[in-house]
Amino acid sequence: MNQQEFAITIDKTGKVQLHIKGVKGKKCLEVAKMFAQIVGKMGDPKLTAEYYEPETVVGLEVNLENKDN
Repeated sequence: MNQQEFAITIDKTGKVQLHIKGVKGKKCLEVAKMFAQIVGKMGDPKLTAEYYEPETVVGLEVNLENKDN
């Protein structure tokens, strides 16, 4: 199974950049949309060579519950 990696960078102005590695095809855009729902608006996507490769199956689960309660 391929390993997926996500690098999130937030600069001093608050601009968020997400680099997705290991997610091929249009699935990477779905992953980027999921991250945008969490962190807010991100910049325009820059497609890498992986975007043009056959898609991979990705399963994601996000739990935003507050663990302090």
